[in-house]
Amino acid sequence: RRPPRSTPKPSSAASDVYKRQNLNGQFYCTKYAMPLLKRSQNASIICISSVAGRLGYGYRTPYSATKWAIIGLVKSLAIELGPSGIRANALLPGIVEGPRMQKVIADRAAALELSYQDMEQDYLKKISLRRMVSAQDVADQAIFLASPLGRNISGQAISICGNVETL
Repeated sequence: RRPPRSTPKPSSAASDVYKRQNLNGQFYCTKYAMPLLKRSQNASIICISSVAGRLGYGYRTPYSATKWAIIGLVKSLAIELGPSGIRANALLPGIVEGPRMQKVIADRAAALELSYQDMEQDYLKKISLRRMVSAQDVADQAIFLASPLGRNISGQAISICGNVETL
């Protein structure tokens, strides 16, 4: 495989977009939901991060940094809100199957002059279970955490990824 022609430089504009979309959106949603959460008998905050927030992700620094920040947000919220009975956790999806990932694989395969199948196998080799997760896998974990079954789980960054070893 050929290495990238040059190392992309993260732009301030890209960084700002990722902060607004990934971090600020979840921060403000949580902030404005707080009055309702404090009245609930089973309050649970579930933020979406990424395995990139656990592993880092080369050439996607602004994205990865905001996903790391979401984990910090959740851990801090768990400490602050735990005494009020409010739980906070982050879900860290890995490679989620579907049209978006198919496009990522196709684009990368084209850039590296590989077949789609070879590129897909390259992605799967980085996952211990050798398969992508589904959106339903992520939703099922969120339902569990929000249910009474998850009542003692707080402050956690939970990977739903088949054990992505590297990105």
